Amino acid sequence: MKKKSVVLWMAALMGACCMTGCGNSEETPAQNSVVEENTQIEAEESEDSETEAEEDADQKAADEVAALIDAIYVQERTDDTDRLCAEARAAWDALTDAQKELVEGENADPDYFGRDTGDASKDDPRNQDEIGENEILVVSFGTSFNDSRVGDIKSVEDALQEAYPDWSVRRAFTAQIIINHIQARDDERIDNMEQALDRAVANGVKNLVIQPTHLMHGAEYDELVEAVEEYQDQFESVKIAEPLLGEVGTDATVINEDKKAVAEAITDEAVKAAGYDSLEAAEAEGVAFVFMGHGTSHAAKVSYSQMQAQMEDLGYQNVFIGTVEGEPEETSCEAVIEAVTEAGYTKVVLRPLMVVAGDHANNDMAGEDEDSWLSQFEATGKFDSVDTQISGLGEIEAIQKLYVAHTKDAINQ
Repeated sequence: MKKKSVVLWMAALMGACCMTGCGNSEETPAQNSVVEENTQIEAEESEDSETEAEEDADQKAADEVAALIDAIYVQERTDDTDRLCAEARAAWDALTDAQKELVEGENADPDYFGRDTGDASKDDPRNQDEIGENEILVVSFGTSFNDSRVGDIKSVEDALQEAYPDWSVRRAFTAQIIINHIQARDDERIDNMEQALDRAVANGVKNLVIQPTHLMHGAEYDELVEAVEEYQDQFESVKIAEPLLGEVGTDATVINEDKKAVAEAITDEAVKAAGYDSLEAAEAEGVAFVFMGHGTSHAAKVSYSQMQAQMEDLGYQNVFIGTVEGEPEETSCEAVIEAVTEAGYTKVVLRPLMVVAGDHANNDMAGEDEDSWLSQFEATGKFDSVDTQISGLGEIEAIQKLYVAHTKDAINQ
């Protein structure tokens, strides 16, 4: 090829390149697709990043509330308790509904503030001053279930106040964990033992009668006695009344008038609530009544065995006593299921053997978890029906009268 022709050919080639490359501003369809895909990926990554940041923020807010709940889920009151209770409630109220569901800690969960347990305004903390010279201090473990607190504990206190109008009835709970829960959630302030006794001293009380709502002479009763001993010299007289079941006794066969009265009262109520005219009528239909107590490793655990002996002594063959803790061993859920099955009963009614129908009654007895007594009885497949009655002993008028009688005995000592 001649030199001139080569030069012309090269020029034409370069011009074509410019036309199809640098000189053409329009993109091809393939190039447009790549650009759009990259843009979409960037948008999705941005959204994912924002969502992750929001989730992190939600969990952080929930964790802060959980930490505050755990901080007041303690058995000791401190100078910071009031502040921490207020901070926990304020932090909970600031959460969104979605954030509240994320609250989880060592003891914290959404139910701490979120569960509806009734109207706290119906309760009376009985922490008023102007007590006078004579005081009846009603001491309970306590419950954060508002309806149960009103129906079971307040009912006993009201009965005592009605029976002894010349005495001032006041309240103390021994579970600081519960006191803090009620204060943080409902802004209701209930005295612990130390606060109640200090209040009595400050008010110039001369004659103090302690009426525990405890079931028996167990560990909580012992702790109450120790707390009162430190204040003995602050009053002219201090007397501690009997718990519900009275004296413990030496062995499982020992029963007394208190246990008899309780056995009759709780069985009558259970039969009536189940819709039967009599215990015999229920038995004829294959119904067994199971009363679930707490249980204890304390020596007083024999009281549960005595209650079973009392039921048998009364001829209540279709009534069984059990305990959440399974102490004594024959009162464990498994042992009770076996006993009811061997006796041939096909229907079961569960009811708490507890003064207050609180957490144990609602969760351990009647809860939906697989380890609740309701679930365990149903899981056997051996019963046609398993029903629950969530009612504490404190609601029963006959039980209230028994506490009144115990207080009377203490006053007359």
